[in-house]
Amino acid sequence: MAKIILSINAGSSSVKVSVYKAESAGKDPSQLAEAQVSGLTAPPATFTYKHGSSTITKDEEIQGSVGQEEAFEYIVRKLEDDEDLSEVSHRDDIHYACHRVVHGGEYPNHRVIDRETYHHLEELTELAPLHNAGALAIVKACHDRIPKARNIAQFDSSFHQSMPEATRTYMIDPKVAKQNSLRKYGFHGISYAFITRSVANYLKKDVGQLNIIALHLGSGASVCAIQGGKSLDTSMGLTPLDGLPGATRSGGVDPCVAFHLAPGGKSKHLHIDDMEMILNKKSGWSALTGTTDFGKIVSSDSPECKLAFDVFVDRILNFVGSYYPKLEGNVDAIVFAGGLGEKADSVRKAIIDKCKCFGFKLDESKNKEKIEDVVVDLAEEDSRYRILVCQTDEQFEMARGCVMDSGIFSLE
Repeated sequence: MAKIILSINAGSSSVKVSVYKAESAGKDPSQLAEAQVSGLTAPPATFTYKHGSSTITKDEEIQGSVGQEEAFEYIVRKLEDDEDLSEVSHRDDIHYACHRVVHGGEYPNHRVIDRETYHHLEELTELAPLHNAGALAIVKACHDRIPKARNIAQFDSSFHQSMPEATRTYMIDPKVAKQNSLRKYGFHGISYAFITRSVANYLKKDVGQLNIIALHLGSGASVCAIQGGKSLDTSMGLTPLDGLPGATRSGGVDPCVAFHLAPGGKSKHLHIDDMEMILNKKSGWSALTGTTDFGKIVSSDSPECKLAFDVFVDRILNFVGSYYPKLEGNVDAIVFAGGLGEKADSVRKAIIDKCKCFGFKLDESKNKEKIEDVVVDLAEEDSRYRILVCQTDEQFEMARGCVMDSGIFSLE
């Protein structure tokens, strides 16, 4: 019997839901529809809906105040009302709701969300404030409004559980670190899992033999060294704040910067929550340029935008350069993914230009072409390593994770 799966990605300003149909355990699910409510933090919120390859509604304004739970309910009602989506004529037709949960702590794999799991994830919310809280709000909404569906948490941190102890350990009092679970966790793992499998398939290699440097570049960005199909190291740390700068995140900075963020300097008091808010929501390239839109930064000639572009590339190179020796030069490809990785050809060129010393050669005409396939090679034929773009699909990866787990898929 076919089962219906919702893949749910609740961000701070949007809720995205993809609908999949799974025929049986172990077989890739097929997408039926996709819906998104955007602009939750900048009203009016808008609704976009795609059924199959057709866009049914695009940027339709939603009246009134809309939070994450209201956005989710709005999406579910639209799915029920779509006469062409016979598979979801009623919300009770939904078997599984898969939730992207950024921080899963020590959980090594996805989990059915029971009371204990839910409360543990609540405790982790302060480590991923832009995402975990929203995800848990939708979990609660699913429990209340789609009571027959099983809620499954898919963790962005799980992919990185394979990192060596030396990589994930911080040089602080080990007793304090253990008591408070203070270590590197890493994120964007759902995306990296999709990238790893897709690139291995493209290169016709066994996943266990794949070595790549993967870059998930968007408003949140990270780099990951993947050895033998597993995470060896990644740029994000205890929280998504560490590593690369993003649209509103500072990225890695000297920890003492936090003590000097008050307008009057270190002599003025600033609450620790305010420090965290500044580094998470009032920093990044928006702090340098006044915009979160990297497309505007790329096309601008202003000194502020040029600096933001150069800082972003510089920080990326710091990780690419350190991961190459970690992989002992045994690299199959550098892989670009995420909104910027897939669309910003100028970012790709700026990075590869600095990596020519490793043997990467970019075909600049291919680099400017629109990316159509899941994986595309942009390297010159005589390039020592491949230069790939992967159109990552976290929604599909979440649904697939549910289907590939026979223990979960057999639950009623």
